[in-house]
Amino acid sequence: MSRSKDAICAMRWKRADHMDSGTPVVSRFGRVLFIFSLMASVLAISAGPVAFAEDTLDIATEAYIYGYPLVTMDMTRRVFTNVAEAGPTNAPMGQFIKLRSYPAVDNHNVTAPNADTLYTIVWLDVSKEPWVLSVPDMGNRYFLLPMLDGWTDVFAVPGSRTTGERAQRYAITGPGWSGKLPDGVKELKSPTAIVWMLGRIYCTGTLEDYQAVHELQDKFSVVPLSFYGKPYTSPPAEVDASLDMKKAVRDQVDSLDTATYFNYLARLMKDNPPSAADAPMVAKMAKIGLVPGQNFDPSKLGLLDEELVRAVPKFATVKVVEYVRHMKPVNGWVLTTKTGDYGTAYTQRALITAIGLGANRPQDAIYPTSKVDVNGKRYDGASKKYVMHFDKGQLPPVNGFWSLTMYDSHWFFVPNSLNRYTLSQRDRFVTNADGSVDLYLQADSPGEAKKPNWLPAPKADFNPMLRLYWPKQEAPSILNGTWKPPAIRAID
Repeated sequence: MSRSKDAICAMRWKRADHMDSGTPVVSRFGRVLFIFSLMASVLAISAGPVAFAEDTLDIATEAYIYGYPLVTMDMTRRVFTNVAEAGPTNAPMGQFIKLRSYPAVDNHNVTAPNADTLYTIVWLDVSKEPWVLSVPDMGNRYFLLPMLDGWTDVFAVPGSRTTGERAQRYAITGPGWSGKLPDGVKELKSPTAIVWMLGRIYCTGTLEDYQAVHELQDKFSVVPLSFYGKPYTSPPAEVDASLDMKKAVRDQVDSLDTATYFNYLARLMKDNPPSAADAPMVAKMAKIGLVPGQNFDPSKLGLLDEELVRAVPKFATVKVVEYVRHMKPVNGWVLTTKTGDYGTAYTQRALITAIGLGANRPQDAIYPTSKVDVNGKRYDGASKKYVMHFDKGQLPPVNGFWSLTMYDSHWFFVPNSLNRYTLSQRDRFVTNADGSVDLYLQADSPGEAKKPNWLPAPKADFNPMLRLYWPKQEAPSILNGTWKPPAIRAID
């Protein structure tokens, strides 16, 4: 698997990576200058008048941002499922991908790898009939099975928080489906044909616990409703040889020209319909000829409009980067509680798609990341040592679990003598006399007495990331801001 959800959560949209390096943001004035330069070019080859077309640019840019999650989801689905048979990281539609271990330290295929859970993943097409998911009795083990629709909204989350750990059966039905379900099978209605179940099962990472989770993974099953209670063998999978299986999905989406992108979006919206709340956006898109299920033909626009539409991806990027600039860090940590259920917050949804495709609802998980210390300076493990101080009783408040993971500047695990990549609630920390806890983020050992609290860093730039699964709702809580991640400070 090229990217897992938790992996993607720490990635940076390439264009947004340069926000702190002085890259200018295109202003409204700059946009107008660009439009006038295009007008001048068009007027030079046209004898007739050309209308000012800023509205077309605005609508097309909004449409690009609006559709980015759906296009990215489908491209991700195609790459995940474009294999003849199930393997460690890919599987055909309707077949499970079962990650059996944490990624190895030298595995650079997964950005920001997870060292807390093992994934159980399946992609489904529920446009023709429902699929029945059977979940085994999970004992007392924490798990969650978020199900995302084509627009990246989490429409259901069976799991420890919501349904408990007993055995369960669900029929995942598509838009417009109605019918009778077998006894004991609960319906989960997907608003779209595309369904991505991105399941996670907590694992300590020991050989014994790996085996215990493997046994649970192997008890999951999913079959079309018409085969429920009957023997079922997955049909042969078709492989699209023309699909690029090496290039990152995000790069593939970003490389689509505007006309191809909008045609792709229009096709997808036929089986993955916009929500009722999207009606104003759908009406707006129709003004430029972008209609669900119909071909998008830019040649039907005016000559200037057609030229403007070609520049839409760049303007969409600028708009999202400007949006990111308004996100204020908390003690040096960047976090959001607006994930998994976006409504009409289209720019937020596009941003999370770009940096964290598959994000959970905040009630299930929040992922603060940090690139700078409390003074706004980039972490540097070559020349500095750092501490993260938790007052007594102020470790991350969760019902599930929490962890602090160390990544290098490229968001990969950091090789170290302890083979330790995270600190978490399963560790036994050394406490201070007042009951507080100091976690040490540095390249060299802080000494034998402090070693249990040491998260080895590289002798270079690094990026720490917190994971809070099933955060507590009552204060102190990260959900309402009554608990905040402590700042990471350089040790003098």
